[in-house]
Amino acid sequence: AYVFTDCVFFFLPGLAFCYSVISGPTNVTVLAGSEARFNCTVSEGWVILIWLSNGNPVLTVSSSQGAFETLDRFTSQNYTSSNGFTSELIIHNTQLSDSGKIECSVQQAISSFAFLSVQVNGSLSIKNSTLTVKENETVEIVCEALGWAPAPDITWMTNDSFIDKSRYVTQQSQGSNGLHDALSILTLTLTDTEILTCLADIEALPNPQNATVTCIFVNST
Repeated sequence: AYVFTDCVFFFLPGLAFCYSVISGPTNVTVLAGSEARFNCTVSEGWVILIWLSNGNPVLTVSSSQGAFETLDRFTSQNYTSSNGFTSELIIHNTQLSDSGKIECSVQQAISSFAFLSVQVNGSLSIKNSTLTVKENETVEIVCEALGWAPAPDITWMTNDSFIDKSRYVTQQSQGSNGLHDALSILTLTLTDTEILTCLADIEALPNPQNATVTCIFVNST
């Protein structure tokens, strides 16, 4: 962790006071609607600690009076140890607009910052759950992802194997609300019954979202 130090000197002989940010916040990526937490640890000597979101003060902590919470979605927990004082900023019900710079500022002189990325898990669908495919027939399977942020990474699988990217085309667009849509079209000719899976992934998802279609192969004979 980086240590940011500043010293305050008074005009009394021999009197100087020094404080430091021992450990600042680290980058966080979360899904919209969940909590985001940031920690800032300072050494003894601090008086006022201010948390800012995209340059706007959202919470103030006083060494003598504790935390002043002015916005319902921004709360804090405080911890004191031999290493110093730690303020934990908790952002509840995160929104896409919360994405950006989160800053811990001490006494207007020292600051340490990180970035919050709020992502939106949209919908994913394939129109038909089953499809009958004849021999030598080329089919197009359409997978639609709506209302994502950022735009999801789309991949396809057949049974348990990934399909080569040359077999499908994915188009993306962004709406005025900042959310992204994606349309992926898979083109293939089957020789047997297969289960096809469309997967959509963003960093905040523990596992990709998926939609499946069962293609039933019918021999023309």
